[in-house]
Amino acid sequence: MALMMTVFCTAMMAQKPMLLSDNHAMMRVENSSRYLLLPVEEKAEIANLRVLNGNNEVIQSLNARLAVDKVDYYVPLETKGATLLNIVFHGDRRTAGAVKDYACWREMKYDNTFDTTNRERFRPAYHHTPVWGWMNDPNGMFYQDGVWHLCYQWNPYGSQWENMTWGQSVSKDLIHWEPLPAAIMADGLGTIFSGSCVVDKENTSGFGKNAIIAYYTSAGESQTQSMAYSTDGGRTFKKYTHNPVITSNLPDFRDPHLFWHEPTNKWIMVLAAGQEMQIYSSPNLKDWTMESSFGHGYGNHNGVWECPDLMKLPVRGTGKEKWMLICNINPGGPFGGSATQYFVGDFDGHRFICESKPEVTKWMDYGKDHYATVTFDNAPEGRRVAIAWMSNWQYANQVPTKQFRSANSIPRDLDLFIDGDETYCGVIPSKEMLSIRGKSIKKLTETCELVIDLKGSARWQLSNALGECVVMEYDAVKKTFSMNRENSGDASFSESFPVTTIAPTHGTVRQVRIFIDKCSMEVFDSEGKFAMTNLVFPSEPYNTVTVKGGKAKIYELKY
Repeated sequence: MALMMTVFCTAMMAQKPMLLSDNHAMMRVENSSRYLLLPVEEKAEIANLRVLNGNNEVIQSLNARLAVDKVDYYVPLETKGATLLNIVFHGDRRTAGAVKDYACWREMKYDNTFDTTNRERFRPAYHHTPVWGWMNDPNGMFYQDGVWHLCYQWNPYGSQWENMTWGQSVSKDLIHWEPLPAAIMADGLGTIFSGSCVVDKENTSGFGKNAIIAYYTSAGESQTQSMAYSTDGGRTFKKYTHNPVITSNLPDFRDPHLFWHEPTNKWIMVLAAGQEMQIYSSPNLKDWTMESSFGHGYGNHNGVWECPDLMKLPVRGTGKEKWMLICNINPGGPFGGSATQYFVGDFDGHRFICESKPEVTKWMDYGKDHYATVTFDNAPEGRRVAIAWMSNWQYANQVPTKQFRSANSIPRDLDLFIDGDETYCGVIPSKEMLSIRGKSIKKLTETCELVIDLKGSARWQLSNALGECVVMEYDAVKKTFSMNRENSGDASFSESFPVTTIAPTHGTVRQVRIFIDKCSMEVFDSEGKFAMTNLVFPSEPYNTVTVKGGKAKIYELKY
């Protein structure tokens, strides 16, 4: 994605703090500059910062790991309206030392610009990433007037999970992303957890024809569902005055996903509620009736159910359609941590009925790093375009980047296919990925598409001069595909990272497409019958591919 390039040229050091106790300080804010640059140290404990205006009213509250010993990076805090910072540190003085000696007091400074020049060698080239800060679940995804809108769970004040906000980017081709200001910020109901957006084409909500309606989880003392709306195509949102709209006494009650159901002439909302999905309906996006729930006894229940999506998809070669319910789960994935499971069946506007036996579990992607998968509302040509968070909760906070953490997967188009007695989700790289395929090249690069043609069982290896490698294998007899990243590079940040992941191929594989981008590998059967997404962090890029039992072709990618 495009990055703004600015430099520190007018920096001014901040005033000294008022030290009030072992864990409490205040500091006057100068607002002659646009930003106060906060120094972050990731190993430091959380500090709570309340930003006050001239009437001593709290205009913002956030958590940041203010530097104690050294600065890992800076994050910008806008000074508009601010006159005072009220800071409470939660670290232990016996281990962190005296507050007066913290590095943050020496390193805080003001500036009119914030340097976002990329400083990360593992930042992907053709995947969406936040310009800075932490990112997890994709949220609020919709298409309108030639533009794809992608919101996401974002922490603007550090590259670890905290301060959940909806960040926002837009794209005309699903490859190149333009960052926009945050879409929805925390308020008195809580921080902003996952949700979705829909295009209200017929003004059912009363906010205007083609208004964008966002539903999200307000995560405070309890999790409740709130609404916001946009009349400028999703660029800015205004919160509904009667939030929260839906409440519950369940501790895990979140991630509303909405769509229009034509047969019943109503909006449908699917909500993750602990170990099940709840289904609601509404004629106007404001008044909701609970219709049913699904999940008891079905699929994997080794973690919390999250981030649902429900859609009708064509079944290849049949002329028929079926419904698919996406259910992301953490933990409980096939190789540990988070993953995306799904159910196929029927939906009548009131109930979802799964066609498989309760004990059947189906995974959309058999890699370690594919989670929170949801689709865009209002996609053109009736497409179902999905994007996932490309990481795993087991180590997402520790992967070896600091300016930012996490990327989204490449876009994938979904459909259904039959294998034996079961119907499965087909996953194919979206056609936009072909638009960046360039000429055939001889040498493997860190941003390319590798295509392997197969005639039977095969094994291939991607490696560098340091002996780091990723080994992939297709077993035509067992009908499985595997990827071994146990010797892929840096895995020091987590014992859960070195792993071999294995996928069923649902038949014979004739060609495999592999998208390589700095720190990720996304593998697809060319017919879309399996997908596998894994991160890798090689000390230097893999530059050699060795194939036994197949033929490799490498394409440059123009992004």
